[in-house]
Amino acid sequence: MSDFLDILQNQAFWVAVLRIATPLILGTLGVLLCERAGVLNLGIEGILVAGAFTGWLAVHAGAGLWTGVLVAALTGAVFGLLHAALTVGLALSQHVAGLGVTLLATALSYYGYRVSFPKVTTPPTITPFASMDWLGVPVLAQQTPLTLLALLLVPATAYVLYRTPAGLAVRMVGENPQAAEGQGVSVAAVRTGAIVAGSALMGVAGAFLTLSAFNAFFFNMVNGRGWICVALVVFASWRPGKALLGALLFAFFDALQLRLQQSGDALLPYQMYLMLPYVLSIVALVLVARKASYPQALMKPYRKGER
Repeated sequence: MSDFLDILQNQAFWVAVLRIATPLILGTLGVLLCERAGVLNLGIEGILVAGAFTGWLAVHAGAGLWTGVLVAALTGAVFGLLHAALTVGLALSQHVAGLGVTLLATALSYYGYRVSFPKVTTPPTITPFASMDWLGVPVLAQQTPLTLLALLLVPATAYVLYRTPAGLAVRMVGENPQAAEGQGVSVAAVRTGAIVAGSALMGVAGAFLTLSAFNAFFFNMVNGRGWICVALVVFASWRPGKALLGALLFAFFDALQLRLQQSGDALLPYQMYLMLPYVLSIVALVLVARKASYPQALMKPYRKGER
């Protein structure tokens, strides 16, 4: 118990929580945009990998860090456009199309890495984003600008969804595309735009891993974060504010298990500590998801004129 309290009182622990949460915040916002428009995007895992690779590769080739972030966002947008063409244009299964995008994006990223660095045994490194020491808030001062960007995007996304005509259109096509069409809204255009924008955020989430959290690209670095983001959207009941809470909750559990492993008092096998954030997150998800109000047209293909 004393070790647990010591961990909670340690500023470095809360720094780690926010750092772990950052890619989850960005990825969850991306999934949320897609699903609010009625489209499940299971391509997120591969888009995270592609964003991490292309953003890092651009910086390694001499581009600036923010240019690398832009490249990652554009990469995510391209894969989002592909996903939209399959699920909105051709009305194919959103599950199958999403998994196909994940496999394609991951395979292309790994292939690109092997082609770019055929004889490298250890991943080349770059100079990542520096911490924001100029900020007066201690926990934030030890983060990088991408963490601040992720935090600012939460209220920005909420504002767009609930206070702008574009956000209203996104929510309409996710709830009742027939009614949206009756009001002159192009369901295909809105869904495509939401998928592209959401996938761009996923690409930035991947870029955080190589341009901020680490300084290199290596295989399996995404490590299932995309699937966690999909679950967090359900936990958040498709609301940006609760998405931030869910990301922080999972990051808290993840950072906690790392500290418990390092404490030296190994009361349990290390595998139990690794399971901790996932088990506790599943429990939280089960408790919350039963009351969640999901978009009524989610995962339902729509063809213009159909009733």
